[in-house]
Amino acid sequence: MSDNYLIDGVNNGDVKISEEVIATIAVVAIEEIEGVVEMQSSLKTSVTDMLGVKNLSKGVKVSIGENEAVIDAFITVEYGKNIIELGKEVQKNVKEAVENMTGLDVVEVNVHISGIAMADKEKAKA
Repeated sequence: MSDNYLIDGVNNGDVKISEEVIATIAVVAIEEIEGVVEMQSSLKTSVTDMLGVKNLSKGVKVSIGENEAVIDAFITVEYGKNIIELGKEVQKNVKEAVENMTGLDVVEVNVHISGIAMADKEKAKA
C-alpha cells in the first residue's frame, strides 16, 4: 500500500501522503465509533501481526486518484447494534477525517461488515 502517494505540488517542492497514512486516519476515525468491535485484517496484515509488526492501517484499503480517494473498511460490529446506521456513521466519520486532514475528496467509503461479535455480557450468558 505504501507505494502509492497523493502528491501536491507546492512552491518549494512536493508534499506526498502515502495510502497507508490515509488508511491510518480512516482507522482512527472508525475506532471512535461505539459498536465497532474491531477492524478485520487481510492475510498480509495477519502475518505482520504474528511477526510483531504493528499495522495501524489494518482493515482499510485505500485507492487514490489525482485528488480523490476511495476507501474500503472491513469491520466487525457488536451484536444488537443497528448495522445500517453503524455503517453510515463509519462512512461519515471516515469521509470527514480524511478530507479535513488531507484535502482529498473522498468519493466513496465502502463499509464491509465482515463479522459480528457478542458483547461480554452476552458471552457470559451463553
